[in-house]
Amino acid sequence: MTTPILQANNLVKTYTQRSGKFGFGTSLVKALDDVSISLTEGKTLAVVGESGSGKSTLARCLLQLQPLDSGEVLFAGQDLAKLDGAALRVVRKNLQMVFQDPFASLNPRMRVGEIVGEGLLIHGLGSGAEQQRKVIAMLNRVGLTEADMQKYPHEFSGGQRQRVGIARALVLQPKVVVCDEPVSALDVSIQAQILLLLKELQAEMALSYLFISHDLRVVRHIADDIVVMHQGKIVEYGAVVDIYQQPQHEYTRNLLAAMPGKYMALVGN
Repeated sequence: MTTPILQANNLVKTYTQRSGKFGFGTSLVKALDDVSISLTEGKTLAVVGESGSGKSTLARCLLQLQPLDSGEVLFAGQDLAKLDGAALRVVRKNLQMVFQDPFASLNPRMRVGEIVGEGLLIHGLGSGAEQQRKVIAMLNRVGLTEADMQKYPHEFSGGQRQRVGIARALVLQPKVVVCDEPVSALDVSIQAQILLLLKELQAEMALSYLFISHDLRVVRHIADDIVVMHQGKIVEYGAVVDIYQQPQHEYTRNLLAAMPGKYMALVGN
């Protein structure tokens, strides 16, 4: 049996929120309620759910950007919670993220070359000349040019900015990339281009994707397996074809029914 590249076991994450008529009381909300997932090397696992389902909290906890109440996250068999700062930093090179909003996720005061090369600098990977070569090569691979290194984020369209975000994540040659709603802020025609780019890069670089989305149309075209989340719990987990052809949970059926057109016609296309 293949060992998962990333595995989460029994994750629990609870938030305290204000409640009551005037907000003087508090209540506990379980953003993650005994969540377990497994990502196979070279594959894409999609996590789908409406806003507030817990999918983005899951992404942040997997990357150790937020502490868990309980549970464990294993990367290549290592429990991330048990690693010290230096060891976790080494592992984080292999766990990168592409963010939802290409407008907010890029520092407007930095040139694109600096943005893409920042991770190489932080991790001390190669000389200055080697880092520059890697940045140029990655920009070229995502459809940008060497001349774009000198530009600022505001000089690019939304789709181009997301290409910069992808280049920033992949220049470190990670094993796992968490894509948190990476196309939701883009026009439909641009979404298709970015999804195709992600699939091409996955094949070339043997990447494993955790793909967070609320849009089942998007997920259908990129995922191998799907996790459906609702109110912090996994309500369905299975292969893409199985989820689309024979959804078992009412919540999944409602999500599919809300898609424009007939989702059954998409299966196999």
